Amino acid sequence: MDSKVLVTGATGGLGLAMATALAEAGARVAVSGRSGERAREVAAGLPGAVGVELDVRDETSVARAVDEVWSRFGGIDLLVNNAGLGMRTVNPEFMTRPRGFWEVPADGFRQVVDTNLTGYFLVAREVTPRMLAAGGGRIVNIAVSETTMSRAGFVPYGPSRAGSESLSRVMAADLRGTGVTVNLLLPGGATVTGMLPHAPAGHSFLAPEVMGPPIVWLASAAAAGVHDERIVAAGFEQWLAERVSRGTASG
Repeated sequence: MDSKVLVTGATGGLGLAMATALAEAGARVAVSGRSGERAREVAAGLPGAVGVELDVRDETSVARAVDEVWSRFGGIDLLVNNAGLGMRTVNPEFMTRPRGFWEVPADGFRQVVDTNLTGYFLVAREVTPRMLAAGGGRIVNIAVSETTMSRAGFVPYGPSRAGSESLSRVMAADLRGTGVTVNLLLPGGATVTGMLPHAPAGHSFLAPEVMGPPIVWLASAAAAGVHDERIVAAGFEQWLAERVSRGTASG
């Protein structure tokens, strides 16, 4: 695989798992994070990867980082919009002591929305014109289960992710037929990341590595033309088998 990839929020959790899988598959990966030093440390442990400072909330930071990656790689074939803040930023005990939306501080609400929704918009807005000029590209927006979007005690995380999913669908509609594809990818359940505390009794979490196979496939030649899909990583093998079966039947 010779894809050139930018993964936002790639210094830990899902982002690191995806960056690792892509790098090990042969892609050139830009590992980005708010701390450039941390991004470079992580990238040093991945084959052929580079680390880039990128604060998705800041337009200047976004423009500078995208320009740096584009220049160093000679383009970006795949953008993985992943950077996000979780509920712990506004309520460290959200799993055991959820709070009503009226108890959420306004600045905490804005910080989460600025990262999880506005951040997706800003990075995609910066990358898309370059992809269009280059004749094509791929964008994968990381999503969550629909239950998370309406769960009690999940303001502002739930609304921010509902917004980013709507944004992704509008992006896909705007870009249909242009050569730039947009898809959603989600784990399919609560996942072991820095966003979550330790699992309470009776709960089990998915490993971040569940995101590896689908993101590698979405970067591959096999996924050319795949557009406006919502792929659940935990069910990826079955989804892919059904897709192949439908393709064979129609052929």
